[in-house]
Amino acid sequence: MIEAEWHVYETSAQMADAVAAEAAKVIQRAVDARGAALVALPGGRSPIPVFERLAGTDIAWDKVTIIPTDDRFVSITDPLSNAALIARHFLPRGARIVSIVPDGTSDHRAAGEAADSELAKLDWPPDLVWLGVGADGHTASIFPGPDLEAALDGSMPHRAVGVMPDPLPAEAPVARVTLTSAAIASARALLLVLSGKEKREVVEGALRAGPLSCTPIGQVLAKAAKPIEIHWSAT
Repeated sequence: MIEAEWHVYETSAQMADAVAAEAAKVIQRAVDARGAALVALPGGRSPIPVFERLAGTDIAWDKVTIIPTDDRFVSITDPLSNAALIARHFLPRGARIVSIVPDGTSDHRAAGEAADSELAKLDWPPDLVWLGVGADGHTASIFPGPDLEAALDGSMPHRAVGVMPDPLPAEAPVARVTLTSAAIASARALLLVLSGKEKREVVEGALRAGPLSCTPIGQVLAKAAKPIEIHWSAT
């Protein structure tokens, strides 16, 4: 059984307040202890209320480096870019944003290799990795498809890989670059944030199955080095 603690909220607004406070605490603790913090944040619409709250906290943001947990294989100027979303909230506060989709890469696998080289320059492991989960059990951009094994292979030292989901997600039908399960699992603190009954059932099943889970979220959480903090809201 995977070690996890559930935090339950009636509304998404209550959850956003709590997740922002928890993330701020972890970041501040890292800055106090080591003079810097490395944080991996998700993209998409769901994290935006938390980003708005977190960006308003009194943290020495110039000591914080933020990477996306995953990103779409698109330009930083594209509306689908997770790095651009993160930058809009935290770059004005002074944080350093490191994209994991480097310019000039020819395909998603080359982008993954370039991202892996870039992440090797950072002070690893991350102080915080914040994950979401899909109703299909994917997390970050660890989707079913031809590159799933590479993203999940903990024996490989890679921190990032390029992946081609199969099928492609309808809301963003493009290739991705994602942190690997090993990179995610190395985090000093791991948050999983989700809402709705369907996703809760997916996560509960993954936690019960542990390393035998058939879902990416189960495989990733089973490798976690630390207990997982799960934040869930009914709506």
